[in-house]
Amino acid sequence: MSNRPLWLIAAPSVFLILWSAGFAVAKLGLQHANPMTLLALRYVCVLVVLAPFALVLRPPLPRGWRAWADVALVGFLIQVCYFGLCYIAFKSGVSAGGVAIIVCLQPILVALIAPHFVAESVSPSAWAGLALGLAGAVIVILSRSAVEAGNSFGILCTIGALFGITGGTLYEKRFGVSHHPIASNMIQYAVGAAFCLPVAWATESLHIDWNLEFAGVLAYLVLGNSLLAMSLLLAMIRLGEVSRVSALFYLVPAFSALFAWPILGEAMPPLAWVGMALAGAGVAMASRRKPQV
Repeated sequence: MSNRPLWLIAAPSVFLILWSAGFAVAKLGLQHANPMTLLALRYVCVLVVLAPFALVLRPPLPRGWRAWADVALVGFLIQVCYFGLCYIAFKSGVSAGGVAIIVCLQPILVALIAPHFVAESVSPSAWAGLALGLAGAVIVILSRSAVEAGNSFGILCTIGALFGITGGTLYEKRFGVSHHPIASNMIQYAVGAAFCLPVAWATESLHIDWNLEFAGVLAYLVLGNSLLAMSLLLAMIRLGEVSRVSALFYLVPAFSALFAWPILGEAMPPLAWVGMALAGAGVAMASRRKPQV
């Protein structure tokens, strides 16, 4: 019997739903605000939500400058590099499918680098699962006819986002320790706000089309994406093998397409369901734990 707590068993499913739905929700948000403006507002709102809890609970802070730097660097790689560059790529004309195809290479990069960086080996069956997951994700994207690249600047941004999420995942696994979630989230989102707000101020109009739809988008991005999903991701990275956690990202394009159906009216063609099944099988293979002896 597994000794893992119930929340950790449920974490992959909850994370996948929250993270995947965030792409369609963010796309709605970008209809009302520019990318850096949206991200800066998102991160500031996260800090406002967390501040009362920090004042009341007074969570322990990281000890020493190195611990602070480790938390801040992971925040920069994920919140600024990954989210920021993905949002810019969307705004510059790269399709959702084009971004997804490139970002879906993350599990492969993690599996290639992990043996050297975090001393985690990848078994032949896990490699087969990674390959199957990639095939399924590509089928979903191709079936939706959304692979047009857009422009070279957007593609470069997407590649930068890929290395941002890969670097953040590997760095957290090697150097991350179990900090209080309120403390680590406040540090990481403060880093995100500190970088995104000046960029938005210098390059964008800061105009926001405030309405009920945007308020709902912002609430979801703050509570669902930024707080719950990110906390689950970092916890899974620390408590599980990093290549298995990263394999979950193969399901993100399929689930993002599924959520885009009711949210954005983008229908799921029959072939996309086949791709979803292949991606799910690949993730199951890559995530299979070795039997305990």
